[in-house]
Amino acid sequence: MAPEGIGELRDLFFLLVLCLTLLAELLEMATASSHGLDGQGGIECPSVCRCDEDFIYCNDRGLSAIPPLPPSATVLYFQNNHIDNPGLPKSLEHHIKVSVIYLYDNELDDFPMQLPPSLRELHLQDNNIRVLPRAALTRLPLLQKLHLDDNSVSTVSIEDQAFADNPRLRLLFLSRNHLSSIPSGLPSALEELHLDDNRISTIPTHAFRGLSSLRRLVLDGNLLANQRIADDTFSRLSNLTELSLVRNSLQTPPLNLPSAHLQRLSLQDNAIIHMPRGSLDSMRRLQRLDLSGNNLTTLPRGLFRDLESLGQLLVRGNPWHCGCNLRWLHDWLEAKGNTITVRGFICQTPEKVRDMALRDLTNQMDECELATAGGGGAGTGNGGNRVSGASFGAISTTHPPPQGSLFTLRSKRPGLGFPETGLDYTLSSSGVGKNLALNVKPLSHDSIRVTWSVAQTTSSFRLSWLRLGTSSTMGSITETLVRGDQREYLLTSLQPASSYIICMVPLVSYSGSRSSLSWGDTDSNEVPVCARTETTDPKNSNDDQAEDQSFVQMTSIPLVGIIGGAITIVSLALIIAIFCWYGHRAGRLTSRDHYSQSTSRKSKHFDDYIESGTKKDNTILEIRGPGFQMTPIAARQPLQPKPVQEDYIIHTIFPSNGTGLYKPPDNISNSGYGINRGYREGGIPDIDYSYT
Repeated sequence: MAPEGIGELRDLFFLLVLCLTLLAELLEMATASSHGLDGQGGIECPSVCRCDEDFIYCNDRGLSAIPPLPPSATVLYFQNNHIDNPGLPKSLEHHIKVSVIYLYDNELDDFPMQLPPSLRELHLQDNNIRVLPRAALTRLPLLQKLHLDDNSVSTVSIEDQAFADNPRLRLLFLSRNHLSSIPSGLPSALEELHLDDNRISTIPTHAFRGLSSLRRLVLDGNLLANQRIADDTFSRLSNLTELSLVRNSLQTPPLNLPSAHLQRLSLQDNAIIHMPRGSLDSMRRLQRLDLSGNNLTTLPRGLFRDLESLGQLLVRGNPWHCGCNLRWLHDWLEAKGNTITVRGFICQTPEKVRDMALRDLTNQMDECELATAGGGGAGTGNGGNRVSGASFGAISTTHPPPQGSLFTLRSKRPGLGFPETGLDYTLSSSGVGKNLALNVKPLSHDSIRVTWSVAQTTSSFRLSWLRLGTSSTMGSITETLVRGDQREYLLTSLQPASSYIICMVPLVSYSGSRSSLSWGDTDSNEVPVCARTETTDPKNSNDDQAEDQSFVQMTSIPLVGIIGGAITIVSLALIIAIFCWYGHRAGRLTSRDHYSQSTSRKSKHFDDYIESGTKKDNTILEIRGPGFQMTPIAARQPLQPKPVQEDYIIHTIFPSNGTGLYKPPDNISNSGYGINRGYREGGIPDIDYSYT
């Protein structure tokens, strides 16, 4: 019975060990699953990365390829690595839970094709992507935000209808690329478009067609000018709330800006010299206006009359002329009080108010008399007032407003009574009025020079011009204010081969402490002086330009000849001076040699010791040792012209410092050549006889 009991205990022991083994395996599997193991491939968080639930942080790891990822990952951070296109695994597109991928600052040359279709936000900025293929974007139907800043995308490298299969795309960033125009085929759901720091120079009418949902448009740092922006370009963006046109070449704000919902308008760092009256009309929701860094000297009365919500006005870096022309603005700012923040209204002229803030000129502005008159004015109701006080500051506009082929400064009510364009008006190139004589002259196909003279003191002028068309209706009038001390004005960027009527009204100021000047409103009693001229045809002007160039070339020939002659004379003088100096130096050397030879020897023979020792046979002096000197034996009889034999004595020359003239190499240890004393010890006599 004892052996049978022992066997049963053995079986029970083995069964217990088996149960414990199975239990250990189950515990190990449970622990592994809690650490991120899955039942398909056993993929866990990559060892080089850090995982926080579904967020995989593999940025700044120096990776060249994306490692295997757990299937539960939703947000991938792989920025600031060395990942190229071969480093994107094919398995990446099978991670259907991934919604955001950060791949900026890597080494991608092409738009990735192995991205998961569930992607909603993709960051690819600061790579070297050149082409946007439609095939790659079609794989991302749920994409909402695409960042492609700092790449090499050009307009031609965006395939036609590249975004046709991305109906949910709301944000598109293409800043700092190589775009030369607005990309076509943008999705209609787009709400924010960044195209800053490109090479965009032209915006046609259809550029933003279909983008009615666009709310923010950034076009900073391009090559935009008024002449290359269509009149109704921005009018299609009815829901636009922010427009930024910083660092371009605009001279006035673009025409027909969207006014219904616009809240932020940035026009700083351009070349704006004129703000047309009515350019900010109906912008009742505008909250921030930035006009810093331009060339504005004044603002037209009533410019801000509709800006009911304006809370921030930035106008730094403009040469403001704080005269009576800005009295309306001073009153408008006083009425706004603390409801608006103003930065940069610092006066530059006149000199008496230089570096003073416009709001601090209450005493100076009191010198300007205000008389209530009709017409639209500023927010305080003084818009149609007339201004006096020319002694404080006159209306000044130092720069002319631009003109171009795609825009004009339109006026709903022309301030001047221009003649009807349908009549055959008999105006000439000059006009004379009661106090003003006007003369106009075309200078080129797109510019006209206007000169005038006045009979009495005038604080300023209002200059207006109108391009005549084929229709009988009144065209668009452009006007500007000119300083009273100015007597000429240049109209530029005009239409070639077109007729223009140019009119001028003096805003007269009378002498005395109190004076009255006409502001130039539509109800002014001043009669304009008008003249008519035509710009030339550019085809015909080419011949004139060629003649002018040939004339300039002909007039420059004498000047070139004079300069060339002067250079030649100076060069010849230098050459002659060099020859004279060389000849003088050579003569001195020759005379010195002759003197030394004549004093040492009274007579010269054919084969004296100088010729035989230095000219005819130089090899006899090439002795690798201390130097020698050859002197002739004092002959008691004169030498023959051709002696058969001459006797010479060779003296060894011993320097005074005890060293030889020839320093042997260090590896020569023969004492016979160390110092001069060695010559005697070596058996070499001091004096030997030589026969030649």
